[in-house]
Amino acid sequence: MGDAEGAAPLNNLLRGLDRLLAAEADPAAAEAARRRVHQALDAEAPGPIYYDSLSTSPVGPLYVAVSDRGVLALDFTGSEAEFVGRLAPRLRASLRRSADKAGEALEQLQAYLAGRRTAFDLPLDLRMTREFQRQVLMAALKIPRGSVATYGQIASRIGRPRAARAVGQALGHNPLPIIIPCHRVLASDGSLGGYSGRDGVRTKARLLELEGVRYDWHW
Repeated sequence: MGDAEGAAPLNNLLRGLDRLLAAEADPAAAEAARRRVHQALDAEAPGPIYYDSLSTSPVGPLYVAVSDRGVLALDFTGSEAEFVGRLAPRLRASLRRSADKAGEALEQLQAYLAGRRTAFDLPLDLRMTREFQRQVLMAALKIPRGSVATYGQIASRIGRPRAARAVGQALGHNPLPIIIPCHRVLASDGSLGGYSGRDGVRTKARLLELEGVRYDWHW
């Protein structure tokens, strides 16, 4: 959940509580409002975030972060220090390394990249995305293995047919590449388009080939 989206419900509750107290409202109503505020605070409080890594994979060193809600982030563009350094400020939380907590996600990723697994069965924590990006990511998630779609097709599927460029930008900031298969989305002319993972479109083509999509790409 983005900061602005997360703050709005809480601010509304606080304003409502202020109005109740200013009007000397019925004590029971005021107490109910207080409980809702505390529930909102509990929901917004950052829980523990755990991470671990695969030191070797077909896409290079890979880092995964998980929360009590699900898989939160996946990165294979830099070092462990860069991964933690980018993620911790965004989440306003410290990250703890834990092979146990992140183990299931890493096991599934390892099996997928080795060709022993064809799909993921993991809960997702998309708190770092906003509504439009979530719509784009969920549409990408529905592209079957071995198939591709274009940015324009994704835009149409979410009811925003003129938003192909915005779709590309949203996918470029996918917090869970591979798991949410943004590599299956191509440019309107059938070219690979862009890819923000390590080695860019080379990795995109490699992932597509892993899934049985042959792409005539010349390095």
